[in-house]
This record gives sequence, structure tokens and C-alpha cells, in this order.
Amino acid sequence: MSKCRYLKSSFVCIYRVHVRRTDKVGTEAAFHDISEYMKHVEEYYELIKRRQKVDKKNVYLATDDPNLLEETRKKYPDYHFISDNDISKSASINQRYTDNSLRGVILDIHFLANSDFLVCTFSSQVCRVAYEIMQTLHPDASSYFRSLDDIYYFGGQNEHRQRAIYPHDPRNSAETHLKPGDLIAVAGNHWDGYSKGTNRDLAGSKPGLYPSYKVEDKIDTAVFPTYKQAKHFKIPS
Repeated sequence: MSKCRYLKSSFVCIYRVHVRRTDKVGTEAAFHDISEYMKHVEEYYELIKRRQKVDKKNVYLATDDPNLLEETRKKYPDYHFISDNDISKSASINQRYTDNSLRGVILDIHFLANSDFLVCTFSSQVCRVAYEIMQTLHPDASSYFRSLDDIYYFGGQNEHRQRAIYPHDPRNSAETHLKPGDLIAVAGNHWDGYSKGTNRDLAGSKPGLYPSYKVEDKIDTAVFPTYKQAKHFKIPS
């Protein structure tokens, strides 16, 4: 919200929504209706309206579904949607690897990254790249997005771990046991108050659910020498 521009006595905010469908749905990710995305956009516009007047509610829509723009405009007539159906069409499976499609996805990533608020699915690499670029434009962009499915990750990363800070006794077979200090390998956040992961400190543990508030991220730190120290620096054992 901090990037809303003040122009001619009104504030201009543009929120970006990225909707990935086509080959992704049913194989790597679930289908999400546009209303799931717009719920978060509406919440943030309501927050802005408490502070200042909003003359126009702008949303940049990036998608590989060329039918979505018309659908969205009918469902949300009080919003001004900015989109390019030629880019959406170029993202179809039979055109995805053309030069035109490449230019389209680069444009979408650029505009998504330069948003006041980003709503997308982190199961999509386009969404994650846009978020990574957003991080270079702010001291901390971690509050400027909402993902409808995955938490942030990148291919080949080390295991994402959390540490239990409260105990948890399973209430059904889908949940896992926690005690303070346990390390959990995170599979994902279900965004309903529960996360899913494997307790690495519990013998024979299988992936299970646990309340998200009962854990915190485990931060791995590394010692970096200053330039003067680098020549004689030895990594601590």
C-alpha cells in the first residue's frame, strides 16, 4: 500500500492478480475461482478507503486464460481491470514457447512485481519470480502479497524447517504430535489455521497437520568474514 501514487488530488493504487490455469490445474495445482483472488483485493481496498479517497479501483490481471478478463469484468463491475488478452492467448500450450509468448510473460512479470499488492499462487513460477523482484524494490515485501496455495520456495532449496514453540496433541489421524523444540519439515500452509509437515524429531513420523501458530520458522545463519579477515578465515566446525 505504501506505493499508492498521489495524482491530481487522488490516490492511484494498482493491485496485481496472477491467475495460472491451463496445464497447471489438476496436475500441479488446484483450481481457484477468481472470487478467491478478489477477496484479498477487496479487503485491501477497504483498508485504503479508511485513510483516503479512492476514485478508481485498479487491478492488473495477468493470466493464461483468455476468457477470464470478460468473466471478471462482469462479476466486478466497480473495478477497473487492466489486462492484455493477446498475452493470455500467447500463454496457451501450443504457443507458450514462441518469442511472442516470452515477451508477454516478461511484461507480466514486470507489472506484477511493480504492484502495490500481489495476489497469486506460489505454485506458479511466474508468481514466485514476480515476488522475488518485488523484494528488490522494498526493504521487506513480505506483507505485500497473498498466495492462495503454496508458501514461497525455489527449486533445489534446502528443506524448509519450522520449530515447535507450543505442544500439540493430535485430535484425529490427520494431525501430528508436537512438543516444544521439535523440528518440522514444512510441506505447506493450508491457509485455514493449519499447516502440513513432518516432525523430524518424532520416530516414524508421517506428514500431518498442526496449528500454524504453534511453530516458528527456523532461521539458518552463516558467518561471513569481513574482507580483511577473508584471507585467514576458517569456517567454524
